[in-house]
Amino acid sequence: MKQIIQQIKNLESINSLSKHEQLVQGIINAIDEKVVVKGDLLPSVNTFISELGFARETIAKAYKELVHRGIIESKNRLGYFVATNDVKQELKVALLIFAFDIFQEMFYENFRKGLGKNVQLDIFFHHNNFDTFENIVQSIKGKYGMFVIAPIPNKKTPAVLKQLPTNRVLLVDRFIETDEDYNYVAQEFGDSSYNAFVQLKDKIKKYDELVFFFKPSSAEPNEILNSFKRFMKDYDIKGVIKEEYTAGSLEKGKVYFTIHNLELWEMLKDSKIKGLKIGKDIGFISHNDDIVKEIIFDGVTTFSTDFSEMGRRAAEFVLNRKKTQEIIPTVLIDRNSL
Repeated sequence: MKQIIQQIKNLESINSLSKHEQLVQGIINAIDEKVVVKGDLLPSVNTFISELGFARETIAKAYKELVHRGIIESKNRLGYFVATNDVKQELKVALLIFAFDIFQEMFYENFRKGLGKNVQLDIFFHHNNFDTFENIVQSIKGKYGMFVIAPIPNKKTPAVLKQLPTNRVLLVDRFIETDEDYNYVAQEFGDSSYNAFVQLKDKIKKYDELVFFFKPSSAEPNEILNSFKRFMKDYDIKGVIKEEYTAGSLEKGKVYFTIHNLELWEMLKDSKIKGLKIGKDIGFISHNDDIVKEIIFDGVTTFSTDFSEMGRRAAEFVLNRKKTQEIIPTVLIDRNSL
């Protein structure tokens, strides 16, 4: 009994939780951590009143919700008992990601499908804004059984993540160094980007210059920028880095690399307007693949991780809770845009 009470008291410091939510999540945590198992008797309403000082109505409401969800059962005159060890059937998952671009939608659709129908999934977006990221973590802590988070590369991020129980956090998309041993399913940017450029070097050298559009202080990974610089130096490639594409500025004899889809669409539009033959007069490389890039203009060359697989692997972790520290490989797809 004391261990169950302690599981509930562990949530006292979370101001955003009501007493009712604290009771419900505390009991779920106790079952999930095998403090109690199927068939075990739970503390009586009077015990909770004595140990926690909660109102009788609050405790009764929490027990009623857990009964309704099938997690516990009430036996006449005997009390409340654990009905199942599988609280995942009513698991609440918080998904916190950057935004909802096409490739992130691919992740979400496969993640949602992999979780199945009996898992509640709530999605939040931080848009690479640290204050937003911190506020969302503050608002969701203690309210979910699992937290799937695309972290912001920021020196303060580890401290924010520490507010959540390590064994209930899965980092996705980005991997960041922390003192905690987090589970993760992420992509790697540095070596994979460099290797993609190297594989394309002969085609890139057909052009006069390689232009990379990179916005400082954005969600774009600095590792890709460093790989671009390294590639230019190692292979004596003439290249330039610009912050953004200016409509109409496309030039014949250059190959353009962008991470942003909107810039790519604008450049493809301009190449059509100017009558430039893609793959001959002008070249394009894009980061993050999707079905549109496979189809338009006979295909755009990309290098990308498999976000569908990332979503499936993330769902597997949430359901099975087996130790997962995995980098999803980045694949070069050489199409006709070079």
